[in-house]
Amino acid sequence: MKHIVIIGNGISGITTARHIRKLSDHKITVISSETKYFFSRTALMYIYMGHMTYENTKPYEDSFWKKNRIDLLNDHVLSVKTKAKTLTLQSGNSLTYDILVIASGSKSNMFGWPGQELKGVQGLYSFQDLERMEQATRGIDRAVVVGGGLIGIEMVEMLLSRKIAVTLLVREPEFWSNVLPLQEAAMISRHVRSHYVELKLETELKEILSDSKGCVQSIVTNRNENIPCQFVGLTVGVSPAIDFLKDSGIETRRGVLVNEFLETNVPDVYALGDCVERTYDLSNRKNIEQVWYTGRMMGEVLGQTLCGNKSKYEPGPWFNSAKFFDIEYQTYGNVGNNLKSAEDEFYWEHASGLKSMHFVWNKHTQQFLGVNSFGIRLRHECFDQWLRDNQSIQFVINHLKEANFDPEFFDRHEDDIGKQFFQTFPDLNVSTTLTSTP
Repeated sequence: MKHIVIIGNGISGITTARHIRKLSDHKITVISSETKYFFSRTALMYIYMGHMTYENTKPYEDSFWKKNRIDLLNDHVLSVKTKAKTLTLQSGNSLTYDILVIASGSKSNMFGWPGQELKGVQGLYSFQDLERMEQATRGIDRAVVVGGGLIGIEMVEMLLSRKIAVTLLVREPEFWSNVLPLQEAAMISRHVRSHYVELKLETELKEILSDSKGCVQSIVTNRNENIPCQFVGLTVGVSPAIDFLKDSGIETRRGVLVNEFLETNVPDVYALGDCVERTYDLSNRKNIEQVWYTGRMMGEVLGQTLCGNKSKYEPGPWFNSAKFFDIEYQTYGNVGNNLKSAEDEFYWEHASGLKSMHFVWNKHTQQFLGVNSFGIRLRHECFDQWLRDNQSIQFVINHLKEANFDPEFFDRHEDDIGKQFFQTFPDLNVSTTLTSTP
């Protein structure tokens, strides 16, 4: 029996621990300085908005961990000594391991803006960030959020729920247009403004100004506009939280470097989740993917490997989902913000401006490459299989009804989408059959 120590109690670390316990009697210790118990990080916003309590976000009863012999240690790792297989902890204690799993997650990006250390300036990633935000926004009436991504729009919605006026600074021409094609980005920009958010596009933070008590008073943009506020949310992405690995001998770049088995360069040291950077390529996937479901999948794979069934991390076609206020978003495959030379596209938007679908395919072979869907729920298994089978765009359009996952009585739009598609591309109006790739 080996002692497996896991640094981090997020989805990747806890999934690893659960699968190790299912498959073995190894001693397991999970260390976290964030919270004692695992909780759903994606539910942080709902705690702030009053829809849930912290207790509601814990998927398991507190007794689950003792019952399953998973030891929880509420402490912070300061350093790792890989030759001695020892961790130095903030409490002054140390801990030895036989196998180390690094699942330390991410931290909010800070880019050295003047005033970013003031009271009332913060990101939103950890439970402590939520507690700080709760205190910093109590009784205020104006806030500025910097960054046009998924965390940024969540923070905007949180603030609006407290009737706090929000100005959102986005450096791109439209909201999240560094990720979304311009059509969808413009639609979401309009939707953001419809919620009475002051959206300032192509605008960046220059400086945060202080009052006499060291609290936020206003911000200055790159256009030299002064915007009064009492809170500044910095939501310009996250980075792997790996500072404690300095001088450990574990190789890092932006993240902890791992191979297809999630092994580091040091024997008996593995890493997974938000903090890792793959040293090998996966088709149409980034080498750092800070997404909930990838952390879960990595945990399942690593649990197998640590229990004698060495397994590769092979996540398959890319997908993701999110929500922009009341518009649900799903993406499958690859729909870039700009078309590549060999790609073609079809964009459909409903007259309401609240629903859209964007298809991309190889214009030479007609192979379907990806889809963005806003306001229309899709079945994951359909698009995952179609991407794995290299299906044609004609097949996908003709089988859209099979992929619809909207609740009963929702309006259906597949006939209109198909009609407009084949009117736009009459040469593609040919029958296709499902054929699997060998």
